[in-house]
Amino acid sequence: MRLATFEANGSPPRSGMIVDDEIVDLTDPVVGLPEDLVDVLALGASALDAARSAARSAAKRWALADVRLRAPLRHPPSFLALGKNYADHIAEFDDVRPSEQLWFTKQSTCVVGPTDDVWVPRVSRQVDYEGELAFVIGRRCRHVPVEHAFSVIAGFMVVNDVSVRDWQIRSPTMIMGKGFDTHGPSGPWIVTADEIVDPHALAIRTWVNDELRQDGNTDQMITNCWEMVAHLTAAFTLVPGTIVTTGTPSGVGMGFDPPRWLCAGDTVRVEIEGVGRLENPVVAEPENTATASFEAGTIGGR
Repeated sequence: MRLATFEANGSPPRSGMIVDDEIVDLTDPVVGLPEDLVDVLALGASALDAARSAARSAAKRWALADVRLRAPLRHPPSFLALGKNYADHIAEFDDVRPSEQLWFTKQSTCVVGPTDDVWVPRVSRQVDYEGELAFVIGRRCRHVPVEHAFSVIAGFMVVNDVSVRDWQIRSPTMIMGKGFDTHGPSGPWIVTADEIVDPHALAIRTWVNDELRQDGNTDQMITNCWEMVAHLTAAFTLVPGTIVTTGTPSGVGMGFDPPRWLCAGDTVRVEIEGVGRLENPVVAEPENTATASFEAGTIGGR
């Protein structure tokens, strides 16, 4: 089952399920599920069963060609990312393999959809791409053994962990280089876990302007998805809707000599076998992105 968030005829975003070349509206009263997929996942197995049944219902549906797919999880409760999880990517980065899993967070405000613009920010030109497999947590969980980790994963999707390298390198935790606005393209839908036979045997490829840059496979991961869940939940609770992205293979722009940064006018396409495809245009950050006036007298009465 493929779960998506979509807009149709100017309506607010809502949850849907892909059936062939159509999308079924899961918020239709016939089905009665929430608009936000985070809320759908939080309802548990009964909600997923209702979504599956929607394919056989009279719920309203649209042709996929007539809707706009948004990020499946537009406001995830957390967005966690594992660094240095492919040996060939470590070799092109700094060739220092960490002794422990190396985690950082991306800001939830970085999330954009599968065809949305990615910005080259005003403060840097060292913008890079990282095609990655992500999984989505489906159950509130803590202290999950490796052998049961699959049971807390709702499904999988494609992520581009866009990175601002100069800011990343200056920050010991990498957070400042990883969470810029628009730097978390994801989607195009969540493929439920029962549809993915083995998430550790999927081809993953990234193109920039139709030039193949990354050509890897998730079987190259150093730490697998089940081990990631066990490690994270040893420390804290994971909740439904959390995005966990699992690292990138070699071929990023930083790995070239000289580096090949993304520029306005580029298009980045990430495809993962059996999961889906992102295709995001790269543009200069718009001039109107400041959200407040900072003239004297506008804040705090000064």
